[in-house]
Amino acid sequence: MSLDDNRSSLIEAGTLEEPQTDTTGPNSNSNESSEPALESSASSEGALSPSEDALSPGEAAEPALGSSESGDINELLDSVDSLSAIAQGEVVPATVVKMTDTEVVVDVGLKCEGAIPRSEFLGLDGQVHVAAGDTIHVFIEHYNESEGTVRVSYEKASRRRAWEEVERAHQEQRTVVGKVIERIKGGLTVDLGIPAFLPGSHADMRPHFNLDSLVGQEVPLKVIKVNRKRSNAVVSRKLVLEEELAERKARLVEQLREGAVLTGRVKNLTDYGVFVDLGGIDGLLHITDLSWGRVGKPSEVVQAGQELRVRVLKYDPEKGRVSLGLKQLTPDPWDGVTQTYHVGERAKGRVVGVVDYGAFVELEPGIEGLIHSSEMSWSKRLKHPSKIVNVGDQVEVSILDVIPAQRRISLSLKQSLPDPWTTLPQKYAVGSVVEGKVRNLTEFGAFVEIEEGIDGLVHLSNMSWAKDVQHPSEILKKGQRVQVVILGIDTSKRRVSLGIKQLEPDTWTTFCSRVQVDDIVRGEVLRVASFGAFVEIEDGVEGLCHTSELEGDSGGKGTGGVKIGKDYNFRILRVNPADKKIGLSMKGVDQTPPPTASKNESPAAETPVEAATANETAAPSAEPPASESAADVAPPDGTAG
Repeated sequence: MSLDDNRSSLIEAGTLEEPQTDTTGPNSNSNESSEPALESSASSEGALSPSEDALSPGEAAEPALGSSESGDINELLDSVDSLSAIAQGEVVPATVVKMTDTEVVVDVGLKCEGAIPRSEFLGLDGQVHVAAGDTIHVFIEHYNESEGTVRVSYEKASRRRAWEEVERAHQEQRTVVGKVIERIKGGLTVDLGIPAFLPGSHADMRPHFNLDSLVGQEVPLKVIKVNRKRSNAVVSRKLVLEEELAERKARLVEQLREGAVLTGRVKNLTDYGVFVDLGGIDGLLHITDLSWGRVGKPSEVVQAGQELRVRVLKYDPEKGRVSLGLKQLTPDPWDGVTQTYHVGERAKGRVVGVVDYGAFVELEPGIEGLIHSSEMSWSKRLKHPSKIVNVGDQVEVSILDVIPAQRRISLSLKQSLPDPWTTLPQKYAVGSVVEGKVRNLTEFGAFVEIEEGIDGLVHLSNMSWAKDVQHPSEILKKGQRVQVVILGIDTSKRRVSLGIKQLEPDTWTTFCSRVQVDDIVRGEVLRVASFGAFVEIEDGVEGLCHTSELEGDSGGKGTGGVKIGKDYNFRILRVNPADKKIGLSMKGVDQTPPPTASKNESPAAETPVEAATANETAAPSAEPPASESAADVAPPDGTAG
């Protein structure tokens, strides 16, 4: 029996698998010498049975198989089993025999060798990563058993194995690792042994991810579509990231509880705080929880991508919200504030904020106090805090109050400075003349600043001797520099009384010192009332001529023919300097004005005789009629002007 027949019988018996080709190996001729033994063995195996162990008489016994022949048969069967049923199109293991400059020689196990171009072994870095003795897999492109030649391809084998791996990964939903080669339209090309397409929408969980950042990296992927016939494979990195995120989130939820300290990474910064990735769940670190001190913007404390240890302040499982704190990992500086800062003491700090109502001063990191605008200066005229201090200024302040429960410290800037009111009486004596600037005009007077923070009031009554001032704007303007007289200083009430008219002598005092009763004066009728006429004798000096003393008025109820605006001569009946009242009379007074006489000027050229004659003529009317009272002489308001 030939070796081929024996192989056929073994195949029929199920011992060997039927090869895909009908060619036999080149070593079949070397086993022909064993065919008689195989045939005898087959005949004896077919002829003998347990009931035929004994030979009948006269039959010649066939020679028994020796142990050496049995061993040869087993070796032959083993060699037959070891023969690879190689067929064109299969992938088989091979051993690298040697390498040349142009090719790699491999042994596919058939006592023949195949040569593969060296270029098929070049990696992405341009280098060959196999060496002699390595076992690789090759694709049988052609095999001629009779000639003992074989043509193999490493590249095709790698591609086939890669496709098989990709298909299995797709079926089993396994994660594979691929290297991103380049960016193309709509996504990326990934090397999985075969080129695969990674869509841009599946590159990351973020919608606007930078695809170029993945080029050259090895990334985990899920195969979401594969079609070997069309050489089409689509993969997703997003699915892998979502799986990992879900796993991290599940582990994180077990650790999330108020007070827990976790490690996260700063994801992004906003105006109101920082979002921290805790590994599956994002938590908000509010700007007020970044530091015990003042924080203008989160970037002053943390940066994007920075790793942080944070404390969980609050966790809402229903809404999935996590509130985090960074400052809570350090002691609260307000816990010991009462031991450090005491009322009445002074402290130094830095201005960290200026608002309309004051300025905030940082005494130490996390401890701030407020200087109210009223505590900025000793001046009653409050300025905007920005006119006194600026952010960044170093100031010395006095501590007014400490309230740890409310986290408040009240500070004063003016208390740390000398109080100018305490030394004001020594600097300015009553009656002294000083210069100041008109700061404000009111209905009752004007405020004049005599030095920084010290304002005095010039009342309407102290603005002019001669003029009845109704509003300070009649004499002064805001911003005008004027000289004033110190009339009084009240340090307890922090008031200074000033005067302007006191810069000149009192008109009434001067006038009263120059005239006496029965003197003839000339004046202008300013206004006429039912009880008499008001006459301006000099600037600021007015007298009243009662109707009973008017020339030509016999009933005491007329105006005596006087006209407003005209000048007349009058006799002085009475003078009251204290009340600033002068009683006048026209009766018996010559109305011819002297040649040099004019308004506000007495007829000084009058001789004593003439004056005596005038006195005698006016004697009967020197006193008002008995029927008239003092009220008839004076105006209803009791003033003479």
